[in-house]
Amino acid sequence: MEELRSSRVFAGKRAISTIARQFGGQVPSHGILNGDDAAAIPDGDGYLLLAAEGIAPWLIESDPYLAGRSAVLANVNDIYAMGGRPLAMVDVICNASEERTRAIFRGMQDNADRLGVPLVGGHTSDGDGEASLALAILGRARRLLTSFDACAGDLLVLAYNQKGTFLEQHGFWNSSGERGDLELRGDLELLPQVAELGLSRAGKDVSMAGVAGTALMLAESSRLGLSIDLERLAAPPAVPVEKWLLAFFSYGFLLAVPPQNLAEVQDLFASRGLRADQIGRFRGGSQLGLAMGGVERTLWDWSEEEFTGFGK
Repeated sequence: MEELRSSRVFAGKRAISTIARQFGGQVPSHGILNGDDAAAIPDGDGYLLLAAEGIAPWLIESDPYLAGRSAVLANVNDIYAMGGRPLAMVDVICNASEERTRAIFRGMQDNADRLGVPLVGGHTSDGDGEASLALAILGRARRLLTSFDACAGDLLVLAYNQKGTFLEQHGFWNSSGERGDLELRGDLELLPQVAELGLSRAGKDVSMAGVAGTALMLAESSRLGLSIDLERLAAPPAVPVEKWLLAFFSYGFLLAVPPQNLAEVQDLFASRGLRADQIGRFRGGSQLGLAMGGVERTLWDWSEEEFTGFGK
C-alpha cells in the first residue's frame, strides 16, 4: 500500500494539488471546470475539446523517438477519454539538438499518421538547456465523458486490450503494437460511442498515474468514494498487481457505468476483442479502498489529503 502512495506518480499529483488550491476550488469566470482530460468549450450542439501534454525530460533524453510517439498518444487518448474525436495537433520543441529534434518529429509524425490525426504546425527552437517537448490537441464531442459526473452506485469499468507487452522499464502496457492502424482507430471510436449512446457520463484514460491514480482522480473530481476489487483486476501472469495498478496503458480507459448498462458496454468492447472489466464501485464518502479476500484497506482519502485538488 505504501509503495503505491509513495510512487513518483503519486508524488507528482500531490504537487498539482498545491496549484489547484490557488483557484480557490471555484468555477472560473469562463465556466469551464479545471481537472478534466481536456477543456470542454461549448460550441453549437457539442463541445470543442482542447488539451495539452508535456513529456518528461528523461524520456526525451533516453528515447526521443518514443517521446514523440508518446506525446501524440497521450493527447489523442485525452480527447477520446472525453467522448470526443481529435481534429488536429500542434507541437512545441525547445533546446533539442538537430538530431534529437528529427527523432522527436519522426515519432510524432509516425503516430499521428497511425492514429489519423494531422500535425498541423507548432514551434521549434534550439538551445543548450534541457530539451523539452509539449503537444496540444483540438477535438470535438457531441456528448461528454467527464471527470465530474460519476454517481454513487456506478460501477468502475476498465476497458482495455488484454493482449500486449509490459515494458517494465517505463511501467508501460503496450497493447497497440499488434493492432493495425484501422483496428486501433476503431478501438478508440468506442469511447465517443459510449458517450453518445448514454452508456456512461464519466471516465478518464489510464495515464501516468495508472489504474489506481486515475481512479482516484475520477473519484475526487466526482466527490465520491470508491472501492477497487483487486481480485477482479486481471493482471497478466508475469506482472505483479502493484505494478499493474501503476501501469500506463497505451489503450486503457476507466468508465463510470450504471449497473443496468454494464452488459451493453461489455458487449460493445467485446465486439472488437477488447475487455471491459468491472473492477470496482463508486460510493459515498471520500476514500479509495483496495479490497481482496473480503478485506479492504484505504489507499487514499482525498478529504484528508487532496490528490489533485480538482473537483466540481
